[in-house]
Amino acid sequence: MMEYIFQRRGAMSEQSIALWGRFEYQVTDVDDPRHFTDTELSATFTCGEESRTVWGFYNGNGQFILRFMPDIPGVWHYRISSNIPSQSPVEGTFTCVPETQLTGPVQRDGDGHFRYANGNAFYPFGTTAYVWNYQPDDIQQQTLASLAASPFNKIRMCVFPKHYRYNLQEPMRFPFPGTLDQGFDFTRFDTTFFAQLESQIQKLDELNIEVDLILFHPYDRWGFSAMSQETDRRYLRYVVARLASFKNIWWSLANEFDLLKEKPMSFWDAAIAQIKCEDPSSHMISIHNWHNPPIHYRSNAHWYDHHNPALTHASIQHHDMHFVPEWRQTFAKPIVIDECCYEGNVDLGWGNITGEKMTALFWHGVILGGYVTHGETYLNEDEIIWWSHGGTLKGASIPRIAFLRNILEEGQAKRLAPLPWGSHWDTSMGISCEGNWGLFYFGDHCPAYKMMTMLPENTAWKVDIIDTWAMTITPVAGVIQHGDKLDLPAKPWIALRLTKL
Repeated sequence: MMEYIFQRRGAMSEQSIALWGRFEYQVTDVDDPRHFTDTELSATFTCGEESRTVWGFYNGNGQFILRFMPDIPGVWHYRISSNIPSQSPVEGTFTCVPETQLTGPVQRDGDGHFRYANGNAFYPFGTTAYVWNYQPDDIQQQTLASLAASPFNKIRMCVFPKHYRYNLQEPMRFPFPGTLDQGFDFTRFDTTFFAQLESQIQKLDELNIEVDLILFHPYDRWGFSAMSQETDRRYLRYVVARLASFKNIWWSLANEFDLLKEKPMSFWDAAIAQIKCEDPSSHMISIHNWHNPPIHYRSNAHWYDHHNPALTHASIQHHDMHFVPEWRQTFAKPIVIDECCYEGNVDLGWGNITGEKMTALFWHGVILGGYVTHGETYLNEDEIIWWSHGGTLKGASIPRIAFLRNILEEGQAKRLAPLPWGSHWDTSMGISCEGNWGLFYFGDHCPAYKMMTMLPENTAWKVDIIDTWAMTITPVAGVIQHGDKLDLPAKPWIALRLTKL
């Protein structure tokens, strides 16, 4: 990645920056902690008719930094200004040049799917490791190695530490300077903490992993979930200013936002609007709900309204993928089930499903037109559990999820949409938008045959029988048409791949 970094006092010759690379401007002044609250650095970037407003941030030790990720090839003009008395406005240009090896940030693709900025399809196969970034270095290295060998291309992780069962260790550093015993200075940021966070995000980018960064959550003993609104606004500006130039960043306003009882709905409206306004790169934005199955199985009254046009997709916690078609129709935007339960064996109902069940949730969710996020909660003696700490992945679902991802990604992009169930209520059925490719899944049902009445009349199909657990694909001899009887293995976890002839 090409970067343009210069000091205010240095020469400002024109530079070339890769498309979706990073422009960075640095300026120094006398060190003063009041810079965090009182000093502003901002810029306007223009290229043709396009204009972007960018905020800088104070990095401590008298250093200010402003970053921008150009998203259009061509000549960009910029004007940088500040309320620092000793600094005059700076103007200049750089040329953004295409970079064929970079995919760019992920974007929404229509009402149901995602793509990279270069047009390539993106299928989110995510996982969750909430505070892996707070763990000792050896655990962080294990986490990165596990991710490198996994099928996961997105990770949900937090800015703030987490207080919960199995999460009682005190972190070494925090986003704000201070400790639990001595309290925190909410007028300053711990720049070393944020430098470490940037390094972790960059390492994930090198693994082609998107970072779904959770900005708030309720599992707290330090006071970060109950800061003043002024502190919240300043925190959001600081995080966006530091991280928006990373092409792999997503903004998740909160994990289980509705458990943050002291924050009214108007707070979330304002926070979403602030990020939308201050992120010059228009990264993905979502907000995630709590789910208690006995209370919430049919009710989404406690959800944030995903109709908000600033939200790029609906991030949902739910354990039943059969609602995905309804949510697609209701919200008219991509559906990501970011928590569907966890494969594991902890004594919490959300964290002890089998590998077979986790695999089935992925198949049902993807075929019905959504995307699903993995989670894992296997106990071990050191209580390093993937869901929170990262470490080493152990689950039986992981190679099966990789198998599904390979099926989706081979060949042309596959934009699945659900077929109506009709009499086939036992089967999840998805067909590509072109109508020439599909996946059907029977889950834990065990039919010995299927009457293929769901196929359009006067069409012919090549069919493969997929054992999603054994990870085998067996072609069916001949051609299958509307109404044909298709013999099946009479065992669970069977899927069909259909290709129109």
